[in-house]
Amino acid sequence: MGYRILEPEDIPAYLRERGHWDEATDPEVREVSDGNMNRVFLASAPDGTRSLAVKQALPWVRVAGPSWPMNPDRADAEARAYEQVAKVAPDKIPAIHGYDPENYALVMEDMSDLEVLRTLLNEGASYGPHTSARIGEFVAQFSFATSDFGMTSADRKALIAASVSPELCKITEDVVLSEPYIEHEHNHWHEGVADLAERFRADARLRTEVADLRHVFMTSAQALLHGDLHTGSIMVGDREGTPVVRVFDPEFSFVGPIGFDLGLYWANTLVSEQRAMTLGRLTDHADQLRLSWEAFETEFRRLWPTRVDPFFDDAYLDRFLKRVWTESLGYAGSEIIRRIIGFAHLTDLTTLEDQVEASRRSLLIGRELIVSRGELPDVNAVRALVQPT
Repeated sequence: MGYRILEPEDIPAYLRERGHWDEATDPEVREVSDGNMNRVFLASAPDGTRSLAVKQALPWVRVAGPSWPMNPDRADAEARAYEQVAKVAPDKIPAIHGYDPENYALVMEDMSDLEVLRTLLNEGASYGPHTSARIGEFVAQFSFATSDFGMTSADRKALIAASVSPELCKITEDVVLSEPYIEHEHNHWHEGVADLAERFRADARLRTEVADLRHVFMTSAQALLHGDLHTGSIMVGDREGTPVVRVFDPEFSFVGPIGFDLGLYWANTLVSEQRAMTLGRLTDHADQLRLSWEAFETEFRRLWPTRVDPFFDDAYLDRFLKRVWTESLGYAGSEIIRRIIGFAHLTDLTTLEDQVEASRRSLLIGRELIVSRGELPDVNAVRALVQPT
């Protein structure tokens, strides 16, 4: 039949055709699309006993329409990432009931009882004791399993070949790791940070360090990544008294440097801290980088004895983790900067009545994380940078 764009009225028959709905009564369907890229539908039994989510990748960016074409095969990358994570961390992603490669559509668990982490933080909530630790564990489990430590060489080469995503990687290479530092039509900013945007474009040291991060991103095939791990791609909540953390939307998944995933998350936690400081709502924000890094390192070290190639010794593990730490800081800085003077901004800042001071603080923190990443050996050094005495 070929690829077709699904509409709400198509979903009941589609779910039946795919074997996902055998109840006598058709589900009630509503569209809940929220992000920039895809359409999402919720299909619920009228009596509320069952519900599913259907996510379809469109052949263009949803918020722009056909004027910005985008290959829908990004859904293949998302399905592949979920498949890999399900082997090692099934409790940290939504349950996937099926993938339809012809229509680039995923049928998955309905997570509407959970809330997007960024939304909660913007409303003044704290992270709680579990969220960042679960994210650190998620990155460790996912990256170890898909690295040369967790897979045989032949399986790794096959994974790398299957996971090449030139179109989506090019977006990151440009939007995150070059455009904010040059004159580009995508860039925009609040007038209150215009001087910093100009200064950053003229900052030769900053540009060279970003070039280094960009080249690492382009060439370092350490593990399969989520590729877009921020507080808007994490859902949290409570089910029967148990804290729940779910990572979703890994459509930018590719094989790259582990520090990229950690860095994106850290950038979001640091910006959310600046928002909370501005509003006088600071709670546990300052703990999140530490919690996620400690959980990542602990889990990676726990998995280390299971490595498939024992030639990599414990001393090498120490060196490898140090490299991941340093690169994570750099990517955190680049993500902060691009989210303020680049193409896509953060609601953490844009919804503030006065966003200038928090944005300026964030930009300066971002620059220091990039240019000084090699001189920041631990979490305490980062805290001193973020909250100088």
